Amino acid sequence: MPGQDPAERRVVVTGPPRRTSRTLRASGYYRPRTEIDEQTTLGHTYVRSLMRSQLRAALTVFAVLALLVGPLPLLFAALPDARRLEWAVLGFGLYLPLVLLARWYVRRAERNERDFVRLVEDK
Repeated sequence: MPGQDPAERRVVVTGPPRRTSRTLRASGYYRPRTEIDEQTTLGHTYVRSLMRSQLRAALTVFAVLALLVGPLPLLFAALPDARRLEWAVLGFGLYLPLVLLARWYVRRAERNERDFVRLVEDK
């Protein structure tokens, strides 16, 4: 405008829109990843849910392992002079159950993580 003083001019600066998580939710662009990145209560709940499911799988494996290996000393004590049996059970008998248990745990942990990623990513 010709009559304006140069000091009174307004300068408009444009840039990417800055939105809060509430604006994102209201506009339909809400993503759980945002909640996790911003460390909100809901994001904390998402992460805690993943950690709880991983802990549940680990405790299940530990319980099965304790039930599988725990009674062995009592079995060995009840059978005197069973040295070869001890080595056979410990060396060969436990190998397959331990491998299967480990495989189950890895598959379960990966499935928990896949479910979590599916929850957090765009739906």
